[in-house]
Amino acid sequence: MIKRTLCFSNPAYLSLRNHQMVIRLPEVEKSDLPEKMKSEAVTTIPVEDIGVVVLDCQQITLTQGLMVELLENNCAVITCDANHLPLGLHLPLEGNTIQSERFRHQIDASLPLKKQLWQQTIQQKIANQAAVLATKRGEKVENMKRWVGEVKSGDADNLEGRAAAFYWKNLFPAIPDFTRGREGVSPNLLLNYGYAILRAVVARSLVASGLLPTLGIHHHNRYNAYCLADDIMEPYRPYVDALVVEMTDEMGYPDSITIKHKQRLLTIPGLDVTINGQQSPLMVAVGQTTASLYKCFAGESRKIHYPILNEGFEDLL
Repeated sequence: MIKRTLCFSNPAYLSLRNHQMVIRLPEVEKSDLPEKMKSEAVTTIPVEDIGVVVLDCQQITLTQGLMVELLENNCAVITCDANHLPLGLHLPLEGNTIQSERFRHQIDASLPLKKQLWQQTIQQKIANQAAVLATKRGEKVENMKRWVGEVKSGDADNLEGRAAAFYWKNLFPAIPDFTRGREGVSPNLLLNYGYAILRAVVARSLVASGLLPTLGIHHHNRYNAYCLADDIMEPYRPYVDALVVEMTDEMGYPDSITIKHKQRLLTIPGLDVTINGQQSPLMVAVGQTTASLYKCFAGESRKIHYPILNEGFEDLL
């Protein structure tokens, strides 16, 4: 079952009762409305149904009991800053019954294996980027298709970077010389928000698979607590890109993120993707990816399973 993604962009009181998240609104609590109407305004949601919570308002009160229950149910909690950009990510410390054994397999993974896994990751990322350009912009992507087959172990020739330069140059043609960057021009703010949700989904699945999100197969920034999540989300980024292209084509390039933008971006965990020949919600597919990653660490497999963004690009890998 796909878990729910909740975003709170207005003041709220969030608490726990009988394994349910209880949502109260301060403006209702402090109003002169009859008590019956106040009680009817209270909303409850089973915690076990929640996968991601986004706290995007400075006037949110959340109880410790609710936080514990959310983490015990492997829910990812994202906190946003005053500019409404994701700032922090909370995850449980334990997510698997044989976690220490799985940690050991991950830690002991050989460098050649990590390089092979990174090769597969970049191949699928470039293939999915090519599919986005072809379907959303009608671009000729023969060069990207060729680069997929030329990616070496560990991406020694940095074809990821070459593909990225071509990709971003052509993805938003209305913006001359568009570059991808956290502080860059719009629609970077939409991409930032979408990637943060995706990162939370991936980190949550890694914990559920008994893996350390910190220990990456490629990313090794000493200040990054989610290196492995950043590795594994790479082939999934084009799904966010495609959604942002649709949003900007419909609504233009915003200077700030509105409720409508958030509503669209919060659909990311439920986006339909194709993995292992079957359609699946993105959140479920990420679980298959992280499970296959553990099998690689454990020596049971040499292939990590990623989604294919569009039919017709399967033969690139």
